[in-house]
Amino acid sequence: MLTSALWGLVQGLTEFLPISSSGHLVLIPALLGIDGPDLATSAVLHLGTLGAIIWYYRIDIGRLITRPGSQESRTIWMLLVIGTIPAAIIGLSLSGPIDVIFTEPWIVAVCLMVTGLVLAVATLLPPGSRRVENGKWTDAIVVGIAQAFALLPGISRSGMTITAGLAQGLDRVQAARYAFLLGVPAIAGAGLIEGADLIRIGGFRASVLVGTVVAGLVGYAAISVLVRLLATRGLLPFAVYCLVGGAAAYFLV
Repeated sequence: MLTSALWGLVQGLTEFLPISSSGHLVLIPALLGIDGPDLATSAVLHLGTLGAIIWYYRIDIGRLITRPGSQESRTIWMLLVIGTIPAAIIGLSLSGPIDVIFTEPWIVAVCLMVTGLVLAVATLLPPGSRRVENGKWTDAIVVGIAQAFALLPGISRSGMTITAGLAQGLDRVQAARYAFLLGVPAIAGAGLIEGADLIRIGGFRASVLVGTVVAGLVGYAAISVLVRLLATRGLLPFAVYCLVGGAAAYFLV
């Protein structure tokens, strides 16, 4: 039970902070010399963070559902649909090779350093002013491709998509808003599929539920913290963390 809560804590903190939840769920067990959560359990933990996104952006999501025909909703629906396609295609076609990387902590450590470099570049981008409601289909393609790279453990989904949004001229907070809304279908798809498999093989235990709840509560707090930090300090602190943490992990695992 405590182990599951620990993985839920790690998942909740690292899913939204741009430091890669999948990477930490590989590197922390490797550094501690213990078994980490399997892929199915990790996916179910994502359902907790999915709940955090839905609750934090409940007003946005409510408008998308109740007013789908408004101009703003149509634009956001377009951005979500197009932005989801690259990761869906790559995820289905390369699931085997990607799964292998989860067994190689040193590769994950390198990917974490790559995340740090991307975030460092993001700090050099000029501040944007565009809102998600002003998005274009080209924005969705760029951010969607960035999200596809995050299928690799150690590459932060939020870090890649926020950076891509900034590169497209979105305001920092708006870039995070789009990144997290785009995460809803991605996280839901993976979590529901793997959760169904976990139930089918009888591996869904009460402890997994505890970890999922912890991930949701901690994840909500992490979103709140990240949005405030983006507005004041940007991504530099996370870039430093990923570079230093990835380098340390590379030599220790």
